[in-house]
Amino acid sequence: MPRPPRQPKPDSGQLYRDRACRSKRRFRTQGDALDAAAALNLERERKAYQCPCCGHWHLTTRFPED
Repeated sequence: MPRPPRQPKPDSGQLYRDRACRSKRRFRTQGDALDAAAALNLERERKAYQCPCCGHWHLTTRFPED
């Protein structure tokens, strides 16, 4: 009996991004994310960014150069 055709392998970069996304807290809006950061009273400043994988908002301490 012949084997079923192989599924194409996903891009390894995409797999990494998906895993990284799943390990982070997700917020529906940028405001929700920033409110959560303020409520946590964290030592380091946080900014919110919209995730290209899930479309929700995550918090980061990394700031791109403007």
